[in-house]
Amino acid sequence: MSFDYDIVIIGGSLAGRKAALKAVQRRAKVALVEPQFRYDLIQLQGIGEISQFVSKINDLTRFGVFTQSDGEQEYQVSLKKALLWGSAVTANLREQLSPAFLAAQGVDVIVGSGCFQASPDLSLNLNLSLSFVVNNRKLTARNFLLATGSVPAVPEIEGLQQTGFLTLSNIWQVLGGSQPPKNWVILGGTPQSVEIAQVLARLGYKVTFIVNNPYIIYPVDPEIAQLLQAQLEVDGIRVFTQTTVSQIRLIEDKKWLQAGNTAIETDEILVAVAEKPLIESLNLAAVGVKYNSRSLLVNKKLQTTNHRIYACGDVIGGYNLPNIADYEARIAIKNALFFPRDEINYQIIPWGILTQPMLAQVGFTERQVKNKYAKDEILVLRQYFKTLATAQLTDEFTGICKIIVRRNGEILGASIFGSQARELINIIALAMSEKIKIDKLANLSPVYSSFSEIIEKTASEWKKQRLENSRSQDFWDSVFHFLRNRNS
Repeated sequence: MSFDYDIVIIGGSLAGRKAALKAVQRRAKVALVEPQFRYDLIQLQGIGEISQFVSKINDLTRFGVFTQSDGEQEYQVSLKKALLWGSAVTANLREQLSPAFLAAQGVDVIVGSGCFQASPDLSLNLNLSLSFVVNNRKLTARNFLLATGSVPAVPEIEGLQQTGFLTLSNIWQVLGGSQPPKNWVILGGTPQSVEIAQVLARLGYKVTFIVNNPYIIYPVDPEIAQLLQAQLEVDGIRVFTQTTVSQIRLIEDKKWLQAGNTAIETDEILVAVAEKPLIESLNLAAVGVKYNSRSLLVNKKLQTTNHRIYACGDVIGGYNLPNIADYEARIAIKNALFFPRDEINYQIIPWGILTQPMLAQVGFTERQVKNKYAKDEILVLRQYFKTLATAQLTDEFTGICKIIVRRNGEILGASIFGSQARELINIIALAMSEKIKIDKLANLSPVYSSFSEIIEKTASEWKKQRLENSRSQDFWDSVFHFLRNRNS
């Protein structure tokens, strides 16, 4: 059977466009069907950078370069500048992966909405013959890739719909208004919602952050999550964990939330509880693709329950993180175009939150490792940023580097909370992907003075802990032999 394309990508997300570029670079015949593209999420992905700017203004005010009134004026300017910066970044990204650019690379870009169709085909032993219909045009391909992205899932809270709320899809436009709301309540912990909360607080807005979970964001290492929460509270954010909002009311132009036993008044509510896949119009049931309220169901090769249809990006769940979506797109394209043998391995892919200080993580957390391995097989290495000369010089000494290793030196995971964490975590992620053991990181000789010294210092704890444990074991062995000889 002949096909129109090697692969048809159903896009609408940055992951979809990147996947199309990766496929055409492998000399595949590619079609990208794009009903819409959400540039607002590109802007949101960079909102954490704004916090760095505001942090610098805070420092200048604290050291007397600005007066407090100057700082307040600069806050107002910085928000407008940040929004303009976000628009400029979006425009640049639009050009780098625009439909025109992709078409010039050989991608057949088709703008419009469509759906899958299936019909029995005797030549394929009664298997389903797949096609995707868009603009009254039937597209056939050896395989398909779903990269449609996700949309905010709205929780069922009494009064929420009637009162009104914002999501990550439309908050950017509100922040860019002439008079953004002064008081905010943010429901749900995601990387973007945490970043937005800190930015708003540092810009002088009143922020209340509410999550159902014990920690502000999952699955961050609990020790690191507590440090992050403490930092947000220092920034003036009121944080409620393990708290459920039962109802919302509009009273005299103010929104009131019942959060546990506490009534909270606010001007605006941002809902960032979860995302759901953007797939409603695709007719997936007709082609045997299963899904739930949170994601499409895929195997480790990123195949859906119809093995000719792959998926990547936040349409398969998880946070909307560009590097993870890009990794998934690379695996999905390779499997869809060639023999499907590569499997996804999230344990070696780092991710982070652009707060101040930054948070970054890769692999297992301490709690996850202790549930998986015997207690005496695990070593937890810690080092604090205050030990670094560069941290003292830059006044950024708040932070911790935490690496989880097996006794044989195998690195199982790492969490970093501190300046330059998103750069530092890449070094550990590379070591994990290449199966480099912790003793090699302890032999690093980083440029002095730099934040990368924290990795060398933390890795050096491995030798110390092994030596201390060895001495302890020798002591108890000697006690055991003494008692045995005395009893004999």
